[in-house]
Amino acid sequence: MAAENVEQLPENKNKAAVDELYKALAGGDVEKVAGLLAADIEWWFHGPQNCQHMMRVLTGESGRAEFKFQPRSVTAIDDRVIVEGWEGSQAYWVHVWTLKNGLITQFREYFNTWLTVTELIGHESPTRWQSQPQDLVNRSLPGLVLAI
Repeated sequence: MAAENVEQLPENKNKAAVDELYKALAGGDVEKVAGLLAADIEWWFHGPQNCQHMMRVLTGESGRAEFKFQPRSVTAIDDRVIVEGWEGSQAYWVHVWTLKNGLITQFREYFNTWLTVTELIGHESPTRWQSQPQDLVNRSLPGLVLAI
């Protein structure tokens, strides 16, 4: 497949849009962030209530300096983009963004969760995804399995 055709694949366009989102967040570009999000974005959070960092950043409740989202891996699957990262040694997070026509319509945030989705084995289930931390020797990151 030619390089220009690969760039046009929906998964790659979605991944590029999510990359733009994180760059805009890091640079404080509020207009760019707002332009990537649907007005009626669906939000889902799993983790301690005091860890809803992305919600507070996107709603303007907190400044971007409170928590830095630095993606360590970005994977596109169909209309979803899965982003893994960690902040310091205590905060491990996974974001799942769903896009339609280049616009983010759904956001799921998993924060410091040790949940493994085992009940889905043997059942008709949504897409399953498993984290693959690359630096397990120097970090104690959990291995996550998510149903998305």
